Amino acid sequence: YQRHATVKEGRNAMIWDYIRSGLELAMTWQSILMITLGLLSGIVIGAIPGMTADIGIILCLPLTYAMDPIPAMMLLLGIYCGGTYGGSITAILINTPGTPANAATTLDGYPMTRQGKSLKALQMALYASFFGGIVSALICLFASPAIAKVAQTFGPPEYFCITLFGLSIIASISGDNIIKGIMGAIVGILLALVGQDSVSGVIRFSFGIRKLTGGIPLLSVLVGLFALAELLSRSDYDPQHDPARQQKVKISQERLTWGEIRRCIKTWVVSSIIGTVVGATPGTGGGIAAFISYDQAKKTSKYGDNFGKGEIEGVAAAESANNATTGSTLIPLMTLGIPGDGCTAILIGAFMLQGMIPGPSLFRDHAETLYGIMVGLLVVNVLMLVFGLALTPIYSNIAHIPYELMSALIVIYCIAGTYSNENSTFHVLLAVCIGIGSFLLRKLGFSVVPIILGVVLGELVETNFRNSMILSGGSWAIFVKRPFSLLFLALAVLSVSSFFFRAAKKRLKARAVNDNDKV
Repeated sequence: YQRHATVKEGRNAMIWDYIRSGLELAMTWQSILMITLGLLSGIVIGAIPGMTADIGIILCLPLTYAMDPIPAMMLLLGIYCGGTYGGSITAILINTPGTPANAATTLDGYPMTRQGKSLKALQMALYASFFGGIVSALICLFASPAIAKVAQTFGPPEYFCITLFGLSIIASISGDNIIKGIMGAIVGILLALVGQDSVSGVIRFSFGIRKLTGGIPLLSVLVGLFALAELLSRSDYDPQHDPARQQKVKISQERLTWGEIRRCIKTWVVSSIIGTVVGATPGTGGGIAAFISYDQAKKTSKYGDNFGKGEIEGVAAAESANNATTGSTLIPLMTLGIPGDGCTAILIGAFMLQGMIPGPSLFRDHAETLYGIMVGLLVVNVLMLVFGLALTPIYSNIAHIPYELMSALIVIYCIAGTYSNENSTFHVLLAVCIGIGSFLLRKLGFSVVPIILGVVLGELVETNFRNSMILSGGSWAIFVKRPFSLLFLALAVLSVSSFFFRAAKKRLKARAVNDNDKV
């Protein structure tokens, strides 16, 4: 017993040492500067309808290539958190969510603006975002190492089943068409397999082009799939039909009272827990968390009948939940290598560009850096509150930035960033081609997230499968004989089967409605 207690005390002391060293790394002037730039950029990008945190992260990826890991990730996490919060600004002021995660905020945020309470709504969105972000960052800080400790015992079979489970979440992010989701993932896997095979050394899918033997750079794929394709999809933009350009909004002067804050604290706590749990579940995201929390708050609040009419608890529920996902989506990413949502799928690429492969070995090989990142996430949320309090009066002007000017600057920045990565015009051409292909796939109803999942997980699936076959002498039984590999296989099957169950239930409900209409 004494030996066990001594080991436990030593382990706790080691964790606190890591936290202290992480705090030192997160509080350097380089990290604070990157957090500041990331937050300010993220808030502006998130507040512009059609511009999301995903695009902001893509735009800044080339900048991080030559940085140290912690300042680089602080910049990207600042954009992630700032963009998620910034989307609430236009959701409240002009009834147009800046990002999909803020769609639920419009339900009560905009009615409050019409009642002359826009400042109250903006302040509540800020405080709720800060609270949710802090809760999820703390859970990420203390839960991730424990999960990673178990995951460090994994071998190739477990790695294969984990990545297979990661691909299985395509079922939950493909909308109503899982076939297109699977096809998109296959496209991503094929992109990942271009170049020299890491096991046999054979050149694959290069089509005789020598510059493809090293594979397609991840940065070119990300810029093409997200940023360029998004700009092409909005090529029919008309400023005369843009609500952000048509409405002239002034922020009211009525401030949030302590009584209103006090009655929303319970909503913050419950919604933050919901958001953290939802965010840690692969394939979900802030939008789902916000609507689940909003529905729960509406059912349990004394003011439930006022929801949808300008109830401040509705804003509190939506914003604390969607920002609570920013920390928890990093938990499966760092411990298992599985992205929690589309934004963290891009962050996997950012980790890879820094020479860190997300997964069970990440805490073993880069523990001090990861603690710096996780502690830095707390600093990000604190500074987000500070900047929010200081800059709220000018938020009404962000939505009026001309999109035609912004899009031109983004195109230039994407091309310059892709070229500067390896000084290659060929990689710029690849990004443009991938962007055109992604734009056409979007027009055909394909989602981009399954494609990026295929890109980041495809090579890992192949490599770990082949290593597992070598270990077992070609026997597939190795995947069911080991408990954790069997667990993740079962989760993968459950993920896919739950989609088909929901689809069947939806068809039966629609059929019942049609039968009632006929009667």
